[in-house]
Amino acid sequence: SIVVWRSGRLAKNAIFTKHQFTEGYYAEGDFDADCTTLKGGPDLKYCEDAAFWDRLDAQGNLLSHALVLSCDANRKNWNTVMGPLKNPDPLGSLWLYEPSEKKGKSKAITDLSKLKRVELRGYPAGHDFHPLGIEIYPSHAGNTSNVYIINHARARTVIEQFTLNPSSPTVANYVRTLASPYFHSANALALTSPDSFYVTNDHFFTRRLPYVGHILPILESVFAIPLAWVSHVTLNPATSTGPPIRTHKFSALFVPFPNGIAISHDGTQVAFASTTLGKILFYQRDPKTNDLTRLIENVPVPFFPDNIRYTHDGSALIVTGHPHFPTLTALAGRKARTAPSWVVSINAQSSKEGTQPKVYFDRNAPISTMGKVPPVAGREVTTLFQSDGSGFSSSSTGLKDPKTGALYVTGLYAEDGAIVCRPSA
Repeated sequence: SIVVWRSGRLAKNAIFTKHQFTEGYYAEGDFDADCTTLKGGPDLKYCEDAAFWDRLDAQGNLLSHALVLSCDANRKNWNTVMGPLKNPDPLGSLWLYEPSEKKGKSKAITDLSKLKRVELRGYPAGHDFHPLGIEIYPSHAGNTSNVYIINHARARTVIEQFTLNPSSPTVANYVRTLASPYFHSANALALTSPDSFYVTNDHFFTRRLPYVGHILPILESVFAIPLAWVSHVTLNPATSTGPPIRTHKFSALFVPFPNGIAISHDGTQVAFASTTLGKILFYQRDPKTNDLTRLIENVPVPFFPDNIRYTHDGSALIVTGHPHFPTLTALAGRKARTAPSWVVSINAQSSKEGTQPKVYFDRNAPISTMGKVPPVAGREVTTLFQSDGSGFSSSSTGLKDPKTGALYVTGLYAEDGAIVCRPSA
């Protein structure tokens, strides 16, 4: 009964129902004409996350940006969240894509020659690299940006710090490895400064546990047991002689499977996904202290949400996830070729639209969110992208280009790594 009470709607939508998606649906254009996969060789696949690296002028205006993808072609042999834990030796990779700022048909302007593997310069020999969540602080007036990446290494999960510089954008210079008991099951990051961030920990029990690691994490997930947490971490500068971590404080405790996390454009709200509840939790944030002062609301989605990203203007939160979990687990276990994808936006309704929940919403998608999740006052859930897996598989992150409006989607087990869809001209 606890499963029905906490996650019954999600189980119906994303476990017991396998939706009849089309090969691909793109809300702002035609999937066949306007969407192109990013292919860069055998290592550009299984990309769990991606982040924009913004290059700003001295006044903070956006000059240009690149997309950096966090990929691990060895994920089917080493996945500390879903399993298995077979072989951690092959390293994951980072990739940089410099998108065109022209608007128009994707097949005409998606230049794959601008897709480059990032060199991990100075990375310690023999040090594992199995990247998940990635965050990059903007470069101001050509200065160096701090980069933080969750690394599910063989011994324990850590956070790797690198730097990127616009003068050599395909070189990530290793700075240090951040280790802490509080990164027990770190999954995703959201930066609050160049040297501080929120980090989600998705489980209390992990697959690393001897003897029971293949049982307890599954029970924690299936029953949506609220044992995990979100923390805020402040670092000492890399040049400091003190310990790397200056302060750690818990921001939200007793959360079922906190996953992707994002900070609103004005810095007053933090949202994070509770994967096993199928909800996005919105918290009020104090920008001065980084405290999450209260839960404002939760917005349900009809799939298991993975990563989330605010649009640059803050008008919408893009939520990406897995609409049929049995197929995803079969794909991870090499028993399926693809798994379906679903990307939605959660838009704040304008004051003119009122505060009453919309009765009708998301009416253009082949499989609508309407009828699968209840409407929420002041928020509207709209489908941006769908696929049965044959067009694009196992979506995990969605981002929208602030200049062209292009939608980028990465796939946890997608052979092509990522797909870009550009609005029709």
